[in-house]
Amino acid sequence: MVISHASSSAGEAVYSTFSSRYVREELPRYRMPEGSIPKEAAYQIISDELMLDGNPRLNLASFVTTWMEPECGKLMMDSVNKNYVDMDEYPVTTELQNRCVNMIAHLFNAPIGEDETAIGVSTVGSSEAIMLAGLAFKRKWANKMKEQGKPCDKPNIVTGANVQVCWEKFARYFEVELKEVKLTEGYYVMDPKKAVEMVDENTICVAAILGSTLTGEYEDVKLLNDLLVAKNKETGWDVPIHVDAASGGFIAPFLQPELEWDFRLPLVKSINVSGHKYGLVYPGVGWIIAQYYQLIRLGFEGYKHIMENCKLNAAVLKEGIDATGRFDVLSKADGVPLVAIRLKDSTNFSVFDISENLRRFGWIVPAYTMPADAEHVAVLRIVIREDFNRSLAQRLLADINKIVGELDAHAVHAIKLSTAAAAEGASKSTVDAVTEAFKGLAGNKKAGVC
Repeated sequence: MVISHASSSAGEAVYSTFSSRYVREELPRYRMPEGSIPKEAAYQIISDELMLDGNPRLNLASFVTTWMEPECGKLMMDSVNKNYVDMDEYPVTTELQNRCVNMIAHLFNAPIGEDETAIGVSTVGSSEAIMLAGLAFKRKWANKMKEQGKPCDKPNIVTGANVQVCWEKFARYFEVELKEVKLTEGYYVMDPKKAVEMVDENTICVAAILGSTLTGEYEDVKLLNDLLVAKNKETGWDVPIHVDAASGGFIAPFLQPELEWDFRLPLVKSINVSGHKYGLVYPGVGWIIAQYYQLIRLGFEGYKHIMENCKLNAAVLKEGIDATGRFDVLSKADGVPLVAIRLKDSTNFSVFDISENLRRFGWIVPAYTMPADAEHVAVLRIVIREDFNRSLAQRLLADINKIVGELDAHAVHAIKLSTAAAAEGASKSTVDAVTEAFKGLAGNKKAGVC
């Protein structure tokens, strides 16, 4: 935990209704209380506050797993008191980690001999995995430059502008220039040709994404590899590829096994994948235990059936949204199972208004603008996970239709007010004020995407 000083209202207190059975004094919000309270009261106070959080099952913003079988959850709870990074003290947990690493390496077609084991490690998330991979690439590049008597103080990494924010963190934290391939309307992933054009002698690696967080689309790693092989041969460089398969790594092998994106390509040197996303396990301490459970419990067939079902549910939702006639679908059929949409006409209201109104029904659906150079495109994104079924899809469609109808009616009402004001000879300033208020219905918001 990192603590920094910040000003706040020290007089604020925490209240709880049911816990008053056990304690009648208010608790300070930002200071440790002087005395103890009963365990029942402590539990109830925290439980009451957490009740106001969003429902994880209705959080369609997140790729993170929100449901597991009870047996899988129990294994995590049984391991929650282990500091399992201490491998000497918890060797069995370490062994289960190594089994997971090797199972996934084989899934990704790593060139491992019968008597060999894969090189890999579990991390707290793909952000840490990317930091480790980036540092390894930077160190290898720097050593090579030193051997050749060349400066190694200006490393760079080439990515698309659609990369997850952890790549920007890596570049900033470890002093690496981030060279981004800009997006264009209708093409929301990294263009391999433009990426390779940006590569120079100081490029430590090119990062490709298997499952963009924006639209779920897979980048063309095969084409990137082929173009980069040619450039390396021409220049004598040895620029490698890292694949950020945080979401797609547990999808593509089961739905598109013929797709070449992994260690079958000679320049792909490292891959990260998130078990807490489509690996189907909760995030947090003990996830590696749960991952081993899922791998042996489901097997290849089980994962394939789940991913097929997610893809089918995404198709059903897309079909329902298409039927409204109000949206353009930007996501692709092949990729991470999600539905990314934009309004065909955002004159009267925006996707941000729809996102905000969906919270009335408990849904958490993010709205965001695309990165450079497609910032003018505003999108709603609905992520389909294992626990999102047809009934929820139908309910979501009904709520979207209801909200769009309400926003339409609101816009018509605003137009009537504006017309009435003009007819009564309102001053120009009054008409302008009404017009500006009407424009405000659509808003000009910007939001990030996770």
